[in-house]
Amino acid sequence: MSITIRLATEADFDDIRRITREAYLHGNHIEADNPYVKELENVEDRAKHTELWVAELDGKVAASAAITYAGQPYTDIAIEGELEFRMLAVDPAVQRGGVGRAMVNAIVDYARNKDGINAVSLTSMTTMLNAHALYLSCGFERVPERDWTVPGEDYILWVFRKAV
Repeated sequence: MSITIRLATEADFDDIRRITREAYLHGNHIEADNPYVKELENVEDRAKHTELWVAELDGKVAASAAITYAGQPYTDIAIEGELEFRMLAVDPAVQRGGVGRAMVNAIVDYARNKDGINAVSLTSMTTMLNAHALYLSCGFERVPERDWTVPGEDYILWVFRKAV
């Protein structure tokens, strides 16, 4: 098994769109008619405003994540000095096979080498139990005082953070 982490290219957009949609729907984290699905599918906009990464497993796109910083359009919770990653999605066909862990570790390593960055933060839906286990095993800690609720929705999003 060979995992490569790299910046996404336009040729990856359809795979990213499919994987992200399937990961959120397959995991029963949102319903197909939820307006957030459109945001998950809008890879083109995400690529314009974030550092969009993919993980390839044996040469095929198997995961993606968007990296953003305080004050940028896709940032939900990052404060100065934090790199935030969003919309980490692993193809359901290969989940629990190390691809998500490789992506998280690559993001943390990247943050360690980035001037002015001293932590990595992220938000996760409360239903994403496997993701929570991954984040905790990678050294992230829950930061409940930073949890938040999506405007117009009634569910809480959990914040995780790791100093780098």
